[in-house]
Amino acid sequence: MNLLDHLRRMAGNNLWSNDRLYRAALALKPGEFEAERTSFFPSIKATLNHVLAVDLLYLDFLEEGGVGASIYDDFVLFDAPQELYAAQLAADRRLIAFCDRLSETDLDRRVVTDRREDGMIPERIGDILAHVFLHDIHHRGQVHAMLSGTSVKPPQLDEFLLDYDVKLRAKEVERLGLEI
Repeated sequence: MNLLDHLRRMAGNNLWSNDRLYRAALALKPGEFEAERTSFFPSIKATLNHVLAVDLLYLDFLEEGGVGASIYDDFVLFDAPQELYAAQLAADRRLIAFCDRLSETDLDRRVVTDRREDGMIPERIGDILAHVFLHDIHHRGQVHAMLSGTSVKPPQLDEFLLDYDVKLRAKEVERLGLEI
């Protein structure tokens, strides 16, 4: 497996992990989604909104959409987990489609990232993708921990890449239309 194949698998993992996490969030009792909790962001709602906002920012950079950091200015926080879930699924599918269009040489190509007062910084596509996956894993872990203090059991999020895990995730992967 080469780096591009790995990044494509990580894009699939991103969709699968987010789907599992959101299915848990959708099962929360009223008030638990937005309840104040101890974490980097003060609630499950705030954390998942942050993940989506950052995903949209980096998708804009990767697709050279030209919106840049102003994406934050126009981002409307989602109050309902169902709407946030739908928006995250759409972003995850965009990321998969982007990765599917890449060639190995694209991974070293630089795209401009808008860092506002720090300027326009060219970054390698492969590095941006690695960053996006790490960022999402980091914050999903925080949501996972916050779910421990709710009525919903946190879902397993690390049963994706190994052959051993195939039987554990097969139905979900099929439902999501992923090819692993």
